[in-house]
Amino acid sequence: MESNTYDIIIIGGGPAGLTAAIYTSRAFLKTLVVEGDAPGGQLVLTTDIDNFPGFSQGINGPELMIEMRKQAERFDTSFVSINAEQVSKKDDGSFEVKTTSGDTYLAKAVIISTGASAKWLGLESEQKLRGKGVSACATCDGFFFQNKAVAVIGGGDSAMEEATFLTKFASKVYIIARKDKGELKASKIMLKRAEDNPKIEFVYNFEVKNVLGTDKVAGLEIHNTVTSEIRTLSDIEGVFLAIGHKPNTDFVKDIVELDPIGYIKVSNNTKTNVDGIFVAGDVADHRYRQAVTAAGMGCMAALDAEKYLNSLNK
Repeated sequence: MESNTYDIIIIGGGPAGLTAAIYTSRAFLKTLVVEGDAPGGQLVLTTDIDNFPGFSQGINGPELMIEMRKQAERFDTSFVSINAEQVSKKDDGSFEVKTTSGDTYLAKAVIISTGASAKWLGLESEQKLRGKGVSACATCDGFFFQNKAVAVIGGGDSAMEEATFLTKFASKVYIIARKDKGELKASKIMLKRAEDNPKIEFVYNFEVKNVLGTDKVAGLEIHNTVTSEIRTLSDIEGVFLAIGHKPNTDFVKDIVELDPIGYIKVSNNTKTNVDGIFVAGDVADHRYRQAVTAAGMGCMAALDAEKYLNSLNK
């Protein structure tokens, strides 16, 4: 069991977890990253990244994650490419992390950085074109759609905010909502702001049936939820999903406190309600959801965890 015992276990292999690993390993803490069966988080689904500092010509998502992982490995971080299934605290104050493979790892502290997954429509064409015009982050990818027509799918405040942001770049923004105007979840002020923007056109009572295109988005096929009318919006070159995110917290819901929508509650920077468990990135942040903010929070969590571990040795 000694080989499975670490100073700290980081759960999640995205920018938050990898940044944390770089810091803890450089502090000579024996570090394990339980990176999951899809390492790299949401960034592996992103083609071009222009807003992560240090890359003057930009970098694609998978390449950035590979470089961050290599940097952590250079400082002797260990990795297992499997999902965490459960985190529990033992009587001696240490933590046990059980994985879906049945393996168990022990540590004196844990950083949870499992992120949040965007909710998708579930269309085969949507999945085929993810990163090729289909995105769940306007802030990340809006820049690439200058002078192009795009569509935002959703009817809540996030959809209104994403659509308004996209008007900085796009020539036209469609907001496609399944319900009528009076039934939207968006607040009145956000709805009015979008309605008053001359670049935004609302398409009420329609849902997406198909994303058109082979190698890139070339339009949308939409279906009226009231009349069954089928329309094709052939000018659309980008599709942005704004129907919500689900934090990846099911495996820790019995040990740390979650907020009403499932994100881990944070107190005093990166601490949770459990001494020795820290949090970083989108698993606790439903506001910014950026690679750079996740990385920054990973640094904070690592420093907080290091301080906690030092206190145990006093």
